Amino acid sequence: MSDDLLHGGSLDRMRAAFPDASEPWLDLSTGINPWPYPVEPASADALHHLPTREAYTRCLAAMTKALGAPAESIRLSPGSELLIRLLPKIISPEKTVVLSPSYGDHQQVWNASSTIVIESADALTHADTADAIVLCNPNNPDGRVFSLDELEMARARLARRGGWLIVDEAYADLNPGFSLAPCGGAPGLIILRSFGKFFGLAGVRLGAVMAPMDILDAFDQLLGVWPVSGNALEIGAVAYSDMDWQADMRRRLSERRKRLDEILSAHRLGPVQGTDLFRYVTCEDAHTLWRGLAQQGIYVRRFAWSNRHLRIGLPGSDSDEARLNAALSLSV
Repeated sequence: MSDDLLHGGSLDRMRAAFPDASEPWLDLSTGINPWPYPVEPASADALHHLPTREAYTRCLAAMTKALGAPAESIRLSPGSELLIRLLPKIISPEKTVVLSPSYGDHQQVWNASSTIVIESADALTHADTADAIVLCNPNNPDGRVFSLDELEMARARLARRGGWLIVDEAYADLNPGFSLAPCGGAPGLIILRSFGKFFGLAGVRLGAVMAPMDILDAFDQLLGVWPVSGNALEIGAVAYSDMDWQADMRRRLSERRKRLDEILSAHRLGPVQGTDLFRYVTCEDAHTLWRGLAQQGIYVRRFAWSNRHLRIGLPGSDSDEARLNAALSLSV
């Protein structure tokens, strides 16, 4: 099977690879909230005019308040994926330690740069020898969480030597207590944030970077004058200000994740790890199970580096849960 199906969200390629699969496809491959924030149609101004500084500032203020971050430490961006790819152009570490397993694009980007890359399950233990450490918190795909104390200790050790702790917080909206956002702008700390996962609006393409001023200035030069669309700025300003929706959604995701865990455990897929937006399971032959689900029109995430693990996103309805349960009964 082609490696282009390893990354989540390639539903068009899945349809081509499995033309006889049941329709409609159930896409559980991305870890994106299946209950997106309700948005109003884009205003004429957002679509007809270039984004204004006022719109940018309004969205930035809403995000700053929601994250508890210093306003001067943040720059908005068109998602976090571009930030990941720009980082090697902004900092030039001689040795970079990347958490493994983790989000594959981090390894890919740093491997393509001039740095020496070390992949490590104990990335923070390299704080006295690495020039940069890259990790996700919570981690993707296994949901591993690093405490704020251990992250701060590693940041301080790196910063003393002019190094960097790079923390991808794409899933930190699920539990704000996991986030280093209040420390935004601290020496040696670069934080990447994503809007699309928790708010279920990945197509909006909104994200942010938190870093010291010289790093923000470098991003400004690369991102340009209008880095985020007017539509994204409008949606972000409203969504980040809606604290009641965020609190309610955290409760809903937790409840539905527990229901998914019951289904997975009933089919002896375990131990079950992950976050409230995706579950990471162990099985004897993950690639065969992945194919069996795909033949039934259910798309989950597999990994080139393991034939014992799959990542499964939250079904968005009772009927989707029932469909997954039935498919597992035929495939496990």
